[in-house]
Amino acid sequence: MSGDLDSGLRLADQAIAAEAAADRAHGASVAAAVLAHRGLLSSSTELYRWAGEGSAIPFAALGLIGTGRLAEADELLSRPGSGGPPTLLAGAARQLAQGVRESVAGSATTALATLTRAAVLIEPLGRNVLLPDTPAALAALVALHCGEFTVAESVLRRAIDSGMGGAIAVRRHLLLRGWTAMLRGGFDAARSDLLAATSSGPMEPRDWLLATGLEIGLARRDSDLSALRTVWGSGRGRPSSGTPPTCSPCCRWASWAVAAGRLHDSSRLAPHLAQATELVQQLGNPPLWSTALSWSRMHAAVLDEHPEDAARHAADLAGLAAAHPYCAAVADAARVWVKLLAGDVDPVETESAARALAAAGLVWDGARLAGQAAIRTTDRAAMVALLDCARIIQGRQQEPQQEAPMAADNATTLSDREREVAELVVSGLTYKQIGEKLFISAKTVEYHVARMRQRLGSDTRSDLLNQLRGLLGNRV
Repeated sequence: MSGDLDSGLRLADQAIAAEAAADRAHGASVAAAVLAHRGLLSSSTELYRWAGEGSAIPFAALGLIGTGRLAEADELLSRPGSGGPPTLLAGAARQLAQGVRESVAGSATTALATLTRAAVLIEPLGRNVLLPDTPAALAALVALHCGEFTVAESVLRRAIDSGMGGAIAVRRHLLLRGWTAMLRGGFDAARSDLLAATSSGPMEPRDWLLATGLEIGLARRDSDLSALRTVWGSGRGRPSSGTPPTCSPCCRWASWAVAAGRLHDSSRLAPHLAQATELVQQLGNPPLWSTALSWSRMHAAVLDEHPEDAARHAADLAGLAAAHPYCAAVADAARVWVKLLAGDVDPVETESAARALAAAGLVWDGARLAGQAAIRTTDRAAMVALLDCARIIQGRQQEPQQEAPMAADNATTLSDREREVAELVVSGLTYKQIGEKLFISAKTVEYHVARMRQRLGSDTRSDLLNQLRGLLGNRV
């Protein structure tokens, strides 16, 4: 439970190979859990099936669902119990498998309730159990896929506090909590969890993909193209050597897909996204999981300037809209995005779609939709209304139409808006990138910079940057 999976796997393999050993089944379960953490879900599943004891059967069913073999999982779960004692682990494992099964073929609400109960049931075991995945992690994934962000945060916080699943599971819980914070617009909290999760040594492939996807998502939301290219370059080749898709492609591939579109490098990720699409099709296109995949692929197509592909993914989302209010909000936003690409900006339906996204927990996505519509419309009144909508969603107050003149003895102070612009200028962003972050035009950014340069008496850009660094102090 210390996180030394290599040693655990080696000892487990020795136990399995020793025919006379009394703990061969236990060794198989240990090896299966390690392989699951390394993304080798098919091999993990076969080991659990071979072990055939206690929690091994529901864990095998979980692996079968994760690799698209739903009928086999149902057959396994329908078998009578193994006759072993009804331990906390055995009960939690069965609820875990049933909850994931429900997320694929049943109700998102029931799935989330079942997985949350499994997390509570296993909590007393704390760090003393090695799991292929934890009920808390899977409950959080289901919650993220249906807009229940508060539930995700709560269940992950309890799991982290209890140390559920040992050191390797705590890392996964931190990463998922970081994802939850990022999707809700809490970028500082997301960075904090990312740092905590990645500062304790090398990660297993499954967690590496999750951590790198989180890093990519934060870079994109910061409009930091340089950082995005750096992370993308450092991960070149890694997805193909990591884990195959499982039934939770949202956090696993979403940021990668969108980054590929942003950097016009979609061909690199195409085989993996094709596998993910094939997997959800094998499972019958469950709305809970298919919505996340289609939403990320729609955004990738938008950024890669492929409107036909964006329209196709938006149509897929429309077919899933009736399954859940979260799916409906995402589908409506995708429809509006396709209209924006065609130059059709309807401010009323755009604001409605943006607010629905924010209400579903996707705050940054909602603000971005409204902001992009404002940029694309030629109607000034509509532009102002949409920019106000974006600012409100982000929690920003409307900027005054005119700033009060500054007294001569306050010539070296900055207004709140100028301070926002100055921080981003000093960080190296372009006027266009700053405008996208603050929901103002690049021309307005240029005006603020020119005004600061005039008031500070800066003759050159270098002089202006030096003076701004001095004024901003530790905030830079």
